[in-house]
Amino acid sequence: MKITAITVQARNKNRVNVAVDGRYRFSLEIAQMVELGLKTGAEFTEDELVALEEESMYGKVYARALEYCFVRPRSAREVRDYLYRKTRPRRQKDGALKPGVSTGLTERVFDRLVEKNHIDDVRFTAFWVENRRTRQGSSARKLAAELHQKGVDRSIIDEALADTERSDDTEIQKVIAKKARVYSDPKKLMAYLARQGFSYDDIKMALETRENSESD
Repeated sequence: MKITAITVQARNKNRVNVAVDGRYRFSLEIAQMVELGLKTGAEFTEDELVALEEESMYGKVYARALEYCFVRPRSAREVRDYLYRKTRPRRQKDGALKPGVSTGLTERVFDRLVEKNHIDDVRFTAFWVENRRTRQGSSARKLAAELHQKGVDRSIIDEALADTERSDDTEIQKVIAKKARVYSDPKKLMAYLARQGFSYDDIKMALETRENSESD
């Protein structure tokens, strides 16, 4: 069987469509095509073409995973969970089930993302701590719980929380400033702050400080 045409896709200039014996067979990233040395006129066995189709799928899954990581930093567990979903069968519009990709392929994608430094739990944790606290104010306890749910190792969490200049004393004031009007009842406000992971002593002191400043 012979490659009879290689054409750049209209919607994605980074991918090419590959035709075998006059019919479309698969697509590849241009970088993959160059790496594999594909060119018009090259001949392959059916087994070799099946292997190239696997490379085509690898390129597609890697590109999607890269987009997923670029939306915001991701923990290793988040990426693994995302890739696991790619291995599950999906129901198509006509009701038929489309099989997922192989776990071997998703492991290749994960390893490549790590190699290219797109997955780094230390960097992800630093981002999460600063982003969550800057935007809305969060207790160290709540941040630790969120990061634990995302599969981050406890030692990485502890180090990130120790390195930040922010503290629960300043963060609780942010939350109070945002929520005081919503929770006009002090007891309800205290309950809300407790749900955010702040300790009773910190809540009591913060509310007393705010009350004294307002009365001055």
